[in-house]
Amino acid sequence: MSESNSESFSESASVEEFFTLRWQGEIDGCLQLLDQTKLPHQEVVVDLHTPEEVIEAIVKLSVRGAPAIGVAGAYALCLATRNLKQTEEVIHAFEVATPLIRNCRPTAINLATMVDRMAALFKSLIEDHCSGTELRQKLLEEAQKIEKEDQGFCQRIGESGAHLIHEGGTVLTHCNAGALATAGSGTALSVIYQAWESGRRFKVIADETRPLLQGSRITAWELQRHGIPVEVICDGAAGSYFQRNKVDIVITGADRVAANGDAANKIGTYMLATLAKAHEVPFYIAAPSSTFDFQVASGVEIPIEERAEVEIYSPLGEQRPSGEIRYGNPAFDISPATLIEGWITEAGILQPPFEEIR
Repeated sequence: MSESNSESFSESASVEEFFTLRWQGEIDGCLQLLDQTKLPHQEVVVDLHTPEEVIEAIVKLSVRGAPAIGVAGAYALCLATRNLKQTEEVIHAFEVATPLIRNCRPTAINLATMVDRMAALFKSLIEDHCSGTELRQKLLEEAQKIEKEDQGFCQRIGESGAHLIHEGGTVLTHCNAGALATAGSGTALSVIYQAWESGRRFKVIADETRPLLQGSRITAWELQRHGIPVEVICDGAAGSYFQRNKVDIVITGADRVAANGDAANKIGTYMLATLAKAHEVPFYIAAPSSTFDFQVASGVEIPIEERAEVEIYSPLGEQRPSGEIRYGNPAFDISPATLIEGWITEAGILQPPFEEIR
């Protein structure tokens, strides 16, 4: 992994374009991504040349968000066969890398879905007796197609939900479901961007999202780049804002949606969904069809990733506090479908059983 560019972040920086990830070069190129662990203070672009580097970036959250890691996983399979020519070498390298990439983060379904899609294509190409070079070219074309599809999904999700945000209202969101979580403009934040671009003016509240602060570090950074007013609050302060009628709508993303509509998202989302229901505030999930997993009936079947303890205690210092303290760090929780007003997708605002996207 190498750094190809770095610049300091300034609060006075004007709104400008950035990218989450992209393929650079031809068939023997590399995957470039904006290292999200360095935001908001530095914008560092890293060049990834091997599937192992992509796996490391996914695990350490240099790239994160269900759609984005799905795209990254597809490109990781292209890197697995980088610089190989012989058909047997290409096949072996692909087969070794596939399960490692597929299983490096368990909750978000997009990663497994896109790896499986690439594997299915690869199998069909082998059956057609394609050469090693042909296999590699077709893999890259498919990964680029996956990236482009996600960009289109994001645009249409924004168009589907923009009307839900009213002039002068306040939107609460959690974690980051913006451009940095996708290959396009985002899911929940795409709705916000489309509403803003339509001329409506409103405020966004972003939960800080402990323990890694994706809301305060990343969502606030994105919204500021778009010139949209944002207020960052502690996760535990959300209840006070509902109680004081300071929230009009809640929109979050999701990492997996079960067949019945139960949605897995960043830890703390279930708390917001429950508060929204209690205060009669509409709570929406924004997600592409690729995030829906119709193979699982309900949220109880969705695996929840447990991350390292250090993410919890690191604000106190890198050294683990003495004693027998245990640090529980589930990365996601499940919001039941009964708490969700609607599911904003590229096909519109849907309700179970989601026949439009099955």
